[in-house]
Amino acid sequence: MTTTPLGVRQALAGEAAVTSREGFDLGDLRSIVEVEVALDEYPLADAVVDRALVYRTEDLRGGLRDLDQAAAVRSELTRALHDGPGVIVITGAIEPAVVDRATEVFEQIIAEEGEAGTGGGDHYAEPGANDRLWNALEKLAVADPEVFVDYHGSDMIDLASLAWLGPGYQITAQVNAINPGGAAQMPHRDYHVGFMTDDVAERYPIHAHRLSPLLTLQGGIAHCHMPPETGATMLLPHSHKYELGYLAWRRPELIEYFAEHHVQIELDKGDLVFFSPAVFHAGGHNRTNDVRRMANLLQISSAMGRATEAVDRERIVNAIYPVLLRRQEEGLDPTVIACAVAASAEGYAFPTNLDRDVPIGGLTPPSQQDLVLEALANKTTPDELAAQLTAHRHRRATH
Repeated sequence: MTTTPLGVRQALAGEAAVTSREGFDLGDLRSIVEVEVALDEYPLADAVVDRALVYRTEDLRGGLRDLDQAAAVRSELTRALHDGPGVIVITGAIEPAVVDRATEVFEQIIAEEGEAGTGGGDHYAEPGANDRLWNALEKLAVADPEVFVDYHGSDMIDLASLAWLGPGYQITAQVNAINPGGAAQMPHRDYHVGFMTDDVAERYPIHAHRLSPLLTLQGGIAHCHMPPETGATMLLPHSHKYELGYLAWRRPELIEYFAEHHVQIELDKGDLVFFSPAVFHAGGHNRTNDVRRMANLLQISSAMGRATEAVDRERIVNAIYPVLLRRQEEGLDPTVIACAVAASAEGYAFPTNLDRDVPIGGLTPPSQQDLVLEALANKTTPDELAAQLTAHRHRRATH
């Protein structure tokens, strides 16, 4: 009789076993999200609207003049995003005239990409429902640096980013315009584990599920008046506290619950909304006939989500691939080959240029590791793989 080691038995009986989609319990989720927010626990907040905390720019800005006060402001926003509803709104953050200037640039780029047939799709909505502008940060900077400085020189974006991520954060931005009649997205969580299939997400231990949302701040800049009927973002406050959420968002019962219990917070031009990427959310259904609802979506990343050394992994792969190919023919254990590939090739699909490196058959485009493993399976020659890797690198470049 085979005896399972004690450590393995403990792992199977303990936390490692809960990263399974079968552990989802709607009752557990309801007990977490069906709570009220006490305004008196957040002294800087102006109001609670639809279980989200609303702050006024002038109130927050007044607290940033002194270092101690600034730390207290950041601390409250951190609590609101982590321990509170997970959703905050900052009103009046960017001057409407500045937003309009940015809108003009974005609309021009969207039109140009549409004419060229290079416009972006959407991870979570039907093709054609939305107009998506990937890498709006870089494209705005190149197209109109003056507007970029006025638009992204926002102390409120900086404040929220520092509160959640600390210094050294990295901003990415994707404009999303929901056209009149555009259908809603499906509810989801976001970067990182939210971009994984259930099969892949289950392979990550529960502490990685807890860590993932701490590495990113999700947000948006309203580019127009945005009442619910225009497709304002649908949110489920407090849902970031449900630990199995990354394995729940595709479940029919979760989708039905979200449809009945989500909130849509009305925003004005220049308002900001920020939320934990683990909050269930989705772009709403634009039920109007004449409003093109535009928001600039922000995914702001922790400085600590990157490695200490710059490594040319393509160079490493090209060096070792002939050996891997030959050793595979000689019958080397496939596990050894897989480990060598994991140690050499880049295993993560992001960051990339989603205009050109298009996800096909999944939520993410193929990673460098995917290309190498496929090449080994197909017995691709070293020269052919080198050309594929070069093309892969070019697809990921921004220009």
